[in-house]
Amino acid sequence: MVSRFFGEKMIRLIAGIVTSLWLCAAVFAQQLPDFTGLVESQGPAVVNISATQAARRAGQIPQIDENDPFYEFFRRFAPNPGPRGAPAPSLGSGFIIATDGYILTNAHVVDAADEVTVRLNDKREFKAKVIGSDKRTDVALLKIDAAALPVVRFGDPGKLKVGEWVVAIGSPFGFDNTVTAGIVSAKGRSLPQENFVPFIQTDVAVNPGNSGGPLFNLRGEVVGINSQIYSRTGG
Repeated sequence: MVSRFFGEKMIRLIAGIVTSLWLCAAVFAQQLPDFTGLVESQGPAVVNISATQAARRAGQIPQIDENDPFYEFFRRFAPNPGPRGAPAPSLGSGFIIATDGYILTNAHVVDAADEVTVRLNDKREFKAKVIGSDKRTDVALLKIDAAALPVVRFGDPGKLKVGEWVVAIGSPFGFDNTVTAGIVSAKGRSLPQENFVPFIQTDVAVNPGNSGGPLFNLRGEVVGINSQIYSRTGG
């Protein structure tokens, strides 16, 4: 009888704890932002960019006869960039700023590219022309031959607040329209050898391929371009 009494009391206690935890989770969930509307409205204006350039002759193994005494040395220790003339691919992201096909991305995504391909959210692909680029600000403008395209809206980066939620959409590792979220960690950052433009520091997860993609505020406005990953290794 005693054990049964304590058993029922323990069940009620556990039930009370579970109910409290569920209520806390529900309240917490209500305080988190919902990004679905932002992604649905702005995601179609984000594009995947693939840039290729012919392998540079300076980086290739010298053409040495197999009978040359230095042949084995170069074969074993010289860097191997691939077959002569093999294209070196570069992946990145971008976003459409005009319905007639103007696109913004990072300058380093298309730097020295022989061919630039833009893949839209609907999987259509276009060859793009680099209209202009500025390495100091790491911004490039592309143009594709298309019309009636979805476009992004621009916001004021000066109005961003530290701690504010932000969203990145891009193509990390070539995975189109990948969405990640975080907060503004700091503003006005200056990085080594990058003092021309103040950076927005965020804890949003970005990876190679996110470069050139937009950073949105919760109003669905572009407030920055994802440009660099800062790490101990410098990668």
